[in-house]
Amino acid sequence: MVNLRLQFALFGLVIFSPAAWAREHPALHAQTVSTFSIVARDPATGQMGIAVASRYFSVGSVVPWAEADVGAVATQANVNVGYGRKALEFLRQGLSAQQVAARLLAEDTFPDKDGRQFAIVDRKGNVVTHTGPDAPHWAGGQKGATWAAQGNILVGPQVPEAMGKAFEATTGELAEKLYAALKAGDAAGGDKRGRQSASMLIVCRGCGRNMNNDRYLYINVDDNPDPFAELRRLLDLNLTYNYQDQADNLLMKGSLTEARVAGEKAVHYAPENTDSHMELAFIDYAAGDKTAALREFALAAKDNPKFKQQWDAEMPYFPQAKQLGEDKAFLNQLFPEK
Repeated sequence: MVNLRLQFALFGLVIFSPAAWAREHPALHAQTVSTFSIVARDPATGQMGIAVASRYFSVGSVVPWAEADVGAVATQANVNVGYGRKALEFLRQGLSAQQVAARLLAEDTFPDKDGRQFAIVDRKGNVVTHTGPDAPHWAGGQKGATWAAQGNILVGPQVPEAMGKAFEATTGELAEKLYAALKAGDAAGGDKRGRQSASMLIVCRGCGRNMNNDRYLYINVDDNPDPFAELRRLLDLNLTYNYQDQADNLLMKGSLTEARVAGEKAVHYAPENTDSHMELAFIDYAAGDKTAALREFALAAKDNPKFKQQWDAEMPYFPQAKQLGEDKAFLNQLFPEK
């Protein structure tokens, strides 16, 4: 028996609606980025960022947009990817998050505008989240003083609710708060189709690795049955390297108290990382704490057959290299004669 819908369509009695098709067949709608995300700003540091997860390949290539001292944007659902670039342009001109949202919608000439979902936080901390009436269900969002959480094709409103609660309850830097929110969203049910990818982007002026880099971190899990575990691994690595760089720069400037704090954070995120222990050991020695330096050097040498080779490579760059090289008592403890 021929399907009645097909019969009606053949006789022109059914008008095709892309938005209706997206709602009924979300997995087959090419533009739909069904996901849950959070955008936020840290008033203490000025950092702004986005964390996002989805049953969608490489969600980080579509949803997160951010520029230091400008704003952060998440664009999803029936996506007009140009919202990201255009929103940052408007924010750069001085428009607030709310004004940008209105401009984006008013100037959108692409199909399925009523299915858009996006969130914006600007440099002053203004936050907006928008969910169009045709966004794939369940769709919606919540916002707090410095954050907005939203999603579509979710199990229900408990997802953004859980994300907001986790964000506000988590202490520490923005990266940890964003990750906690994302994990809470997943624990509350997340994308009802399952898991596949996740991403996190955080920006702030000059805070990235090396020089002239405003990306504090940008990590992506494109295709993984458990993207949250992999995102956590990459986050720990990224924070380790960030704090190693900070510790090294502070050591070279002679800011030993701050260098030690950064070095300890690098060790916290990578307790088995030889480089982290080696760097903290040099900082401890420079600060006059030889006992702590010996302890960290011992941890760097543990199960590391190339420790002496690494030591020889690092020593020339240590500001107190001459002093350390002449400290026979310390060197005899570090490299006892056999």
